[in-house]
Amino acid sequence: QVQLVESGGGLVQAGGSLRLACTVSGLTFSDYGMGWFRQAPGKEREFVSAINWSGSSTYYADSVKGRFTISRDNPMNTVYLEMNSLKPVDTAVYYCAADFILDATRWKPGGEYEYDYWGQGTQVTVSS
Repeated sequence: QVQLVESGGGLVQAGGSLRLACTVSGLTFSDYGMGWFRQAPGKEREFVSAINWSGSSTYYADSVKGRFTISRDNPMNTVYLEMNSLKPVDTAVYYCAADFILDATRWKPGGEYEYDYWGQGTQVTVSS
């Protein structure tokens, strides 16, 4: 059974930092590109960041570029999202997701419908 379990969310003041983690079980972690998405109240889920199987390629939404850093630890089956300089607009439920990689040399993150497995989400609230 595949499980993605996010942790690290919480309440933080604007300008603060949080580190999210997503631990994966039930699949071969290095076969998957990993992504972080978020959904704010009343809004659609949106892409935040993604990382290829080795960690050598990372991708960010413009809204978080320069503030968020994605990384992964394959032996630990975990992907991280370091979030700095947080803003109230970053308030959302953050989800991690796994996308099976067919061709490691050509993988790039796609839309949310391309991801095969999802976590249950972790709440991040940034107060002003």
